[in-house]
Amino acid sequence: MSTFNLPDLGEGLQEAEIVSWHVAEGDHVVVDQPLVSVETEKAVVEIPSPKAGHIARLLAKPGTRVKVGAPLLAFEEGPHAEAGTVVGELARPGAAPPAPRQAAAASSAIRASPAVRARARELGVDLSRLQPTGPGGLLTRADVEAAAGSELPAGGGELRGARRSMAVNMARAWREVAHATIHDEVDVGAWSPTEDVTCRLVRAIVAACSAEPALNASFDAASLSLRENAHTNLGLAIDSRDGLFVPVLRDVARQSRHQWRAQIDAAKRAVEARSLAPDELRGATITLSNFGTIAGRHAALIIVPPQVAILGAGRILACPAGAGQAPESHRSLPLSLTFDHRAITGGQAARFLAAAMIDLALAG
Repeated sequence: MSTFNLPDLGEGLQEAEIVSWHVAEGDHVVVDQPLVSVETEKAVVEIPSPKAGHIARLLAKPGTRVKVGAPLLAFEEGPHAEAGTVVGELARPGAAPPAPRQAAAASSAIRASPAVRARARELGVDLSRLQPTGPGGLLTRADVEAAAGSELPAGGGELRGARRSMAVNMARAWREVAHATIHDEVDVGAWSPTEDVTCRLVRAIVAACSAEPALNASFDAASLSLRENAHTNLGLAIDSRDGLFVPVLRDVARQSRHQWRAQIDAAKRAVEARSLAPDELRGATITLSNFGTIAGRHAALIIVPPQVAILGAGRILACPAGAGQAPESHRSLPLSLTFDHRAITGGQAARFLAAAMIDLALAG
């Protein structure tokens, strides 16, 4: 037998968690056929087969964390290694396929991400009985948990998947970055009642990065160097039941509001379906957290290096109006700008925030 080990998944990742196997012992696979789905850095990734062959043994169970370079499965070797039925191959005329293959075919026809399938197995939910609520007939985690009457456990236990990744990344960021935060508020009474708040915040960040490019930069702690980025790739913090996800909106300075909204909606759908690719979570040059959609006015946020800034937007409230002002015309949006004080001065941060506030104060 020869073993196939967990390959290097890039970005310095050292391990991954097995979500679900797409093959079984005794199956024959072809080159590039998906073997297993693994979760790392908040993304679920399918690992393809490096060769055609016969699966002798699966060496890791779902839920197991496997180090890069550790064995995942064993291929049979020898003259009979290539024998067997290819997974998914049509049966010969007149031959009835085995029941397990029928079940596998029915399961594969259901539109659900590997993470959702794994959750269904945990809860004992039959996906074929569910009515999908996701886009294009996609089953979501919420569909599965609603069918099981399940909520996330309130008690303790080992953090896994996205929450484990969040714990590791936040602890590292807190150790490495010299966090400093400034707060202010901007009057947004000129906004339309139907204003797209997130898109307005994106526009304000683009304007602020143009006014003070040092905050759209990457800091190298080893060489104590700051590199301004040519593109503005905006990380958008999205809360979910599985943890915090920060997909990246690419090159927002060169896009329109309609393109921003399309990227935002696509990112939210991908978070819900747990279908984000690793590349969609990498390369942010600055981050936005619009936490005010839930609650809160101000926050001291955490920067993930090599970024040097994150802008937080709090809950919009109507403020006491002056003489002759209608109460609804005086609405205040609180902002919190956290920056890495190793690389950014208080003056640079204040100028960035001032530029963002000027843009936000304008009518749409």
